[in-house]
Amino acid sequence: MIWPFKPRFQKQIARIEITGAIASNTRKQVLEALKTIEEKRFPALLLRIDSPGGTVGDSQEIYSALKKLREKVKIVASFGNISASGGVYIGVGADHIVANPGTITGSIGVILRGNNIERLLEKVGVSFKVIKSGPYKDILAFDRELTDPEQLILQELIDTSYLQFVQTVAEGRNLSVEKVKAFADGRIFTGEQAVELGVVDRLGTEEDARRWAAELVGLDPEKTKCYTLEERKPFLSRLLNNRTGSKSSLVGDFGRLSGLAMGNDWLEFELSTIGLPLWMYRP
Repeated sequence: MIWPFKPRFQKQIARIEITGAIASNTRKQVLEALKTIEEKRFPALLLRIDSPGGTVGDSQEIYSALKKLREKVKIVASFGNISASGGVYIGVGADHIVANPGTITGSIGVILRGNNIERLLEKVGVSFKVIKSGPYKDILAFDRELTDPEQLILQELIDTSYLQFVQTVAEGRNLSVEKVKAFADGRIFTGEQAVELGVVDRLGTEEDARRWAAELVGLDPEKTKCYTLEERKPFLSRLLNNRTGSKSSLVGDFGRLSGLAMGNDWLEFELSTIGLPLWMYRP
């Protein structure tokens, strides 16, 4: 006997929002949400991306999970203010992509940064003695310049990662590798330009993306709601959010605290990724 009524979640569109730099916390949150979507058998997913990119491995794992889920669930990505570099990598894991005309996207490429403060250390009279097992164990050390062989090793690393990026965009968007390479030189472009290049399917808002996702799975776009899967916030954050309407001073204080927290998160990301290849747009 076929039950005539669909389970509740099969009448809704799942929604995941990816904001900020993509790192391990983002990966954990998104992978858990994708597992929930599969278990509850949502018919479609609206993937909202507002990110300048992030770490290579985390972006690749999210993309792979999206690609696997796509076998069972229709996925429409919506690019927000910015969806660049690793944000694009994740986005091409969707069936379709919608962007605003002025969305900043692109920045398809790889960057690796290290800091050299050798001259500053000389001024203050500080030097380091290094014992290492091989000539390249302290590659990108901050107290000296790169050697030519080290430069070559790192360039090969970047080139390999770049080719992985290009091939994934080509596969996800049904483009040739040569065509992707023509605009995958690190440049950024608008959502309008992205449509012309084939990176984005349509121009529109997140609401337009939601309606499209509903139509793809035979749901009424006028009535179908989104069920947002998000990371559960700590108790203190939830308490402050619930009380922000009680006192204006509390709202101001909470805003300043939120700004400090965001700044700390970014600083932590910067420090933890020094010396790592990143799919990251850095304005």
